[in-house]
This record gives sequence, structure tokens and C-alpha cells, in this order.
Amino acid sequence: MGMTRVQMRVRQHRKAPDHADLEFLVDSGAAFTVAPGDVLERLGIEADSEQEFRFANGEKVIRKVGDAYFEFQRKGGYSKVIFGEGGDSNLLGVLTLETFGLVLDPFKRELKPLPMLLM
Repeated sequence: MGMTRVQMRVRQHRKAPDHADLEFLVDSGAAFTVAPGDVLERLGIEADSEQEFRFANGEKVIRKVGDAYFEFQRKGGYSKVIFGEGGDSNLLGVLTLETFGLVLDPFKRELKPLPMLLM
């Protein structure tokens, strides 16, 4: 099975001078994006809550959650982000993908425009 990785720029807000360029594994089965908590904090991104998450094996973890500004291919947008801890992988979840109007093509393992519907 192939994996899809992308580079994204993360900022506190659209005009923030500080940023981090991070590599993310695109995870079409994950709702939220996960980025290193220490990097998010260094950028001035603050957690606004803590959330309990459950893994497929039933294990529970609690992580901080906040909002960050992401940039990808000259487009930008805000999305929720989980503050990853030691051992957590950088994941790009579906909510962030939808912010950019993108979807993962599972056959070609690349990001494609998401057909947008106004209903």
C-alpha cells in the first residue's frame, strides 16, 4: 500500500511572520490534522481545548486542540489541529483537506480537487 506525503506551511495566522514547513502523511481516515505540539507552541498557536481521542484498538489519549493557518500550493486556510506529543506522527486529516477543497485519490495516491456542491 502506498503512502502520500505532502509539505504544508503552518502559521499562527495568515499574516504571521513565523512559520514551519512540515511534512504530513495524508490520512483520509482521520478527521483531524496532527502537528508537533512544540512547533505549534513555538509559532504562538494556542490550544483552546483538550479532547479525548480513541484509537482503533480502543486505546484512549487526550490531546490539546487549537486552530492554525495552513498553506498549500499558494492557497491558505484555517483548520483545527491536534497538538502532537512525542511519538505522534504528523497527519493531514480530512477536515484540513476539505479546507483546501482537496480529496485523496486512493488509486493514484495524489491530492485532487474536491468536487464542490452548493446545496
